[in-house]
This record gives sequence, C-alpha cells and structure tokens, in this order.
Amino acid sequence: MSRMASTKSRPAESRPTEDPRSQVPARSAAPVRLARPAPEPIYEGDFVLGEPLELDCGQKLANPTLHYAVYGRLDAARSNAVLVCHALSGSALVGSWWPELFAPEIEDRLVDTRRDCIVCINLLGSCYGSTGPSSVDPRTGRVYGPDFPLLSIRDNVRAQARLLDSLGIHRLRLAIGGSIGGMQALQWSIDFPDRVERAVVIGVAPLSAMGLALNHTQRMAIVNDPDWNGGNYLTHRQPRRGLSLARQIATFSYKSPDLFEERFARRPNRNGEQPWLHEPGANGLLGGRFDIAGYLDYQGEKFPDRFDANAYLAILRMMDNWDPVRDAGGVERAFSAIRARLLLVGISSDLLFPARDVRQLAESMRSVSVHADYREMVTAHGHDAFLAEQAELVRLLHSVE
Repeated sequence: MSRMASTKSRPAESRPTEDPRSQVPARSAAPVRLARPAPEPIYEGDFVLGEPLELDCGQKLANPTLHYAVYGRLDAARSNAVLVCHALSGSALVGSWWPELFAPEIEDRLVDTRRDCIVCINLLGSCYGSTGPSSVDPRTGRVYGPDFPLLSIRDNVRAQARLLDSLGIHRLRLAIGGSIGGMQALQWSIDFPDRVERAVVIGVAPLSAMGLALNHTQRMAIVNDPDWNGGNYLTHRQPRRGLSLARQIATFSYKSPDLFEERFARRPNRNGEQPWLHEPGANGLLGGRFDIAGYLDYQGEKFPDRFDANAYLAILRMMDNWDPVRDAGGVERAFSAIRARLLLVGISSDLLFPARDVRQLAESMRSVSVHADYREMVTAHGHDAFLAEQAELVRLLHSVE
C-alpha cells in the first residue's frame, strides 16, 4: 500500500484576483469602513522557490511552495509593506483570524489597509498551502510524511524574503506576529536588519523548561496514537485521538487558571453529566465530566478536522528550537546588528511564554543598544489574549513609535 499523509484543504479557496505587483492607484483620503467580520485579500496564491532551500539542519527542501495572501496595495515607492506572521495553527488569511487588526475604529492605528500593503505567508511545515509533511516530495514523488526535514524559524524567514523579493518588496515598514509569529518577526529583524523598520513581537521568548515540557507531552500524545503509524498514516486514518489530546494540552497552556476558574470552576459538564455519581453500569474509574473537561474535549475533537498531525509535530519542533542567543553564541552577537525599532509585548497571565521572559528578552536587547520597548497586556486570557482580546491589543499598540 502506498504511503499517504493527511492532506488538509486550505482554509479558503485560492481565487484569481489582482496581482499586488500591478500599478498602485493613489491612496484615497476618505476613510473606508472594511467589511466585517473579515476583510478579503486582494490576492491569494502560491510562490514556488526556483531552487532548493538550504536548511539550518544541513538538508535541502526541494523547490518549496509558500502560500500567501495580500491585503491592501503597495504604494508607488513600495515603502508601505507590512508582514504579518501567523501563530502555530494559523494560515495566510490573516483577515479571518486577526480581523480586529484591520478594524477601522482607531485612527492612526498600527496597521491600516487604507495605508499599508499587508502580506501574510503560511509557514513552511504547515498544512494550509505551504510545503509541509503532507506535501509530495518532488524528488521521490511520494508524500514526505516523517521524512520531512527539521525546519527552523530562520529557514522560514529566508524563504519569506525570497517571496517578498519576487513582489518587489525590499523593505518592511513593519513585521508583526504573536507566539511563533513573533519569533518570525524578531528573526526578520536579526537576519535582515536593513529590511525591517519596525517589529512588534507579541507573547514570545525562547521556550522555558515548562514550555518545552508542554510541547513534549503534546508530541507524545500524537506518536503514541496507534494510527500515527510512525508518521506514515493514511488520509482517512489520521491519528485523531492523539492530535485531539495534544490540542487539549495546548489549550490549557493557552489559557490561565483565573480564566478557567471564572468560566468553569467546579461545575458539572453542561450536558448534564454528574461527576459525583456512580451511575448503574457506568465506569466508576471515569464517571461524569466536569465542565472544564467537556470544554477541553470539545476543543480537541474539532481540531483534527482542520489540521494535520505531522504538520503539528513539525511546527512544535520549530518552536522548541528557536533561541537566537544560543544560535549566535551570546546576546551581543545575536542582537547587536538589529536596526529596527522593536516593541515586545508580554501577556500578564501567559503560562506558555511568561511575561517576565518577554520582558527579560527586551532588556537583553537594550543591553546591546537595541531600541526595544516593552508593553504588557494585563488580562486573564493567558497566551491566547492576542487573539481573544484583539481590540485590547490594537489599543495597546496604538501610537507605537
């Protein structure tokens, strides 16, 4: 039987629309209220690198594809480009998962489609259009599956730079992202210091031992599912139970104890289960669920319908390994070349990337004369706050200099 990996459809169909390289009309002075709930890109498509991508691990990725979307138009000087970098399970369609970033209520906000050309590129390793484990290796004609190579954040940034070159974008007014997206935004400032004017890095620092532990348990949940089959699973036999459990582990690392207490406390599951009873014929070791358990099960059950297990593993490892100071051999070597004005945003209740770690990262940059400011979202929403409280984030970023 031939090996097949789960191939997930893109979050939206590619559509023939305007090429962002076309002549840009003059910017209108009249404010335009964007459509809700999510703005549509003016262009969505694929970019194929014309040569293999040299990877940090020493391997090559043969002619990889990057799926991307563009919102707004380049100005005549090509000086208004904004790169938005997505989080672990995000896609290039930033308008669908970060719509408040485009909301028109706040004047002079950080990102504005009336002023900016916004590009979002799906991560290599993902399952939303860019080359990942569920893609076909052009050298073998078979799905990569577990043979997909180890990728780094730097590998992605180098590939993204080639895509932007093809669009005639040689300088970014802004690079912005949260979580693993923040890793990319900061890496852009490190690797291409002359191409980034400003960067906003939200809710991220090199993972602590706790973060590494949480990611490890998610991996173990997937690889111990018999349907994972060493990564050689069939399209209709994705390791759903393992991926579901991994997502549940991730979910409680994305939230905070205070939020869970407020929303769920010790209430029984809202479908009527009673954790305190031993129903006749029921398993006394398991019993009914509390409300928090029902919520986690729900989050886990729906995730395998939209994401691929091997892609999840590839991106988790990419996240684990990101550590600019270790890679460079010290703070000065890592950060001293940065020319961008940086803003690092910590999240007060973040368990995965504690605010103190984000603040310390900003301080280490300032120690080598990098312009690195720090702001903090005070919230009970945990790591997910940059997505769950988007309007608050937009206000926090208002008038960033």
